[in-house]
Amino acid sequence: MKILKKIERLTPVTFIIALMVAHNGYLILSPIFWKLWQHSHDLLNSFTSWHETIGFLDTMDIPRLMIGIVLIFMAVILLWRARIAWFFSLILFSCIIVVDIFIFKQVTALVWYSFITVVALMIFWRRFDHHSLGSTSFFALASMASLIVYSMLGTLYLGEQFTPKITDLPTAFYFAIVCMSTVGFGDIIPHTTLARMFTLTVIIFGITIFATSVASIAGTLISQNLQYIMKGRFSHMARKNHYIIVGASALAQNVHKGLTENGGKVTIVCEQGHKQLFPDYTDVVEGDPSSVATLTLAGAEKAKYIVALTESDAVNAFVILAAKEVGGKETKTITLVNESQNMSKIKRVKPDAVLSLQLLGSELLVRSLNGEVINRDLNLDTFFSHEQEGNKSP
Repeated sequence: MKILKKIERLTPVTFIIALMVAHNGYLILSPIFWKLWQHSHDLLNSFTSWHETIGFLDTMDIPRLMIGIVLIFMAVILLWRARIAWFFSLILFSCIIVVDIFIFKQVTALVWYSFITVVALMIFWRRFDHHSLGSTSFFALASMASLIVYSMLGTLYLGEQFTPKITDLPTAFYFAIVCMSTVGFGDIIPHTTLARMFTLTVIIFGITIFATSVASIAGTLISQNLQYIMKGRFSHMARKNHYIIVGASALAQNVHKGLTENGGKVTIVCEQGHKQLFPDYTDVVEGDPSSVATLTLAGAEKAKYIVALTESDAVNAFVILAAKEVGGKETKTITLVNESQNMSKIKRVKPDAVLSLQLLGSELLVRSLNGEVINRDLNLDTFFSHEQEGNKSP
């Protein structure tokens, strides 16, 4: 269900750009896969050595294989609108354009397609602004796996140019990990220029990917924990004599705006993922709005008012029950009734005041139709249903 919700929130532009990146990766991989298909019979039936088996590949086919695989992985992460995938996609496409134009001296249809994709990424860069632990972890795993495949294939392809020669998968895997980690035991040494250059690429890619992955994951974790500390702990100490608005409805957003414009201190309690509906400076506690723990974190004990403004009358009733459990002696509770027929049910949880927009709207309309003047002197208490003090829970 979570995956479906994320797909529903995808904008067409984001999806199209991710599709373009994946298509670029496919176009890069398709000639290599075609060669593999043509030589599949020899690979299966006449295996002699790894060097002879993959010798039909060109020198640049192995780097292209890595770039194509990584681009497809980047396309998947771009669906999450991850900034790290956007950044590395730009780097990979820039490498493709530079290598084809300045090294191979050719401008192919793929180069133009890559250029168009780069332009699209640059124009819509604001769409890719998410930093999540899931996308960053996927990026790290995909990059590491692609680099290991690249390192092993390159090592087997150039196996005779190392001392001692590398002719089997375990040794190629061992050498790839040693190079990626920059340990360098010295037991396997490249003795040709091509082998040395290949080893340098593995070392550089290993350092870059490892450092970027660790920094991204650590940065996301630190950012999330700092945000929790600032919002959930330090802000908790300052939550006193304030308003707690529960919900992220349009009414909740407007009430928050009005209170803050008049200098009021407001804490919003809403479900996960609704924080972006409020300005960045808003003090928000995300969690179950009807949970005692969530309201406690929002400072319910020292709040002036706890106002339940969700779009569900049932949730509003549970919010009031939780508020009465953790609220202070001076804390008042107000709840919205979305459906007027639920008024009697809501009153059973004994909030300090109940507001019905349906009754308010109908009363204002009747007064307007009767020619009565509606101004700021209108007594809004008429539209609140107040509980008797004697009925209030101790």
